[in-house]
Amino acid sequence: MVKEVILDTETTGLDVKDGHRIVEIGCLEIDNFVLTSKKFHCYLNPERKVSEQALKVHGYTDAFLSTQKKFSEVVDEFLNFIKDKKLVIHNASFDLSHLNNELAILGKNKINSNSVVDTLELARKKFPGAQNSLDALCKRFKIDNSVRVKHTALVDCELLSRVYVNLTGQKEPTFDLKIGENNIGSEDNNKKIKYYNKVIKPTEQEIKLHKNFLKTNLKKNFFN
Repeated sequence: MVKEVILDTETTGLDVKDGHRIVEIGCLEIDNFVLTSKKFHCYLNPERKVSEQALKVHGYTDAFLSTQKKFSEVVDEFLNFIKDKKLVIHNASFDLSHLNNELAILGKNKINSNSVVDTLELARKKFPGAQNSLDALCKRFKIDNSVRVKHTALVDCELLSRVYVNLTGQKEPTFDLKIGENNIGSEDNNKKIKYYNKVIKPTEQEIKLHKNFLKTNLKKNFFN
């Protein structure tokens, strides 16, 4: 199986058309749905001010970001990390628009959307009519997201890796306690990982929303 990369970005604002730039990139590699020890992470100097709305989301100030590297200084390392790997992103259109904008500024080739899995789209297909934000999916799959006080790229990647396992119907890994902590993520340990299935039952409200979705979107239904 091709190795995948869980990816997330934080930015100065919502739309690249308004000149907004990336301030953080986080990437975690997964192999057969298990996190490896490989990661890419950087804060970036966006060479512009952070919007008030974005500051409330991630908390990165202009003063802090002004001391960080520019995207041009890390782009080769970033591209090498994601090379020949499928990218897994929540709300991929947002992150791709910003990443491809940064690449275009430097005259680099854009990231092909065909190499991307959008977990938001997966969630919408699996749970139509339900809330499908990262926080909502963590709640649905009983994933502890208490560390997510602010939106930060690596924390979001770690949470998304677990959401992705559940969305794709895979078994979530649980590590053998005999495995040494320093070796987590190694090739040998990946073979020793045990798995279990989570059974997530929909709430009454979610069942109601799903029935309403079927009534609206299907020509024939059995709920009349």
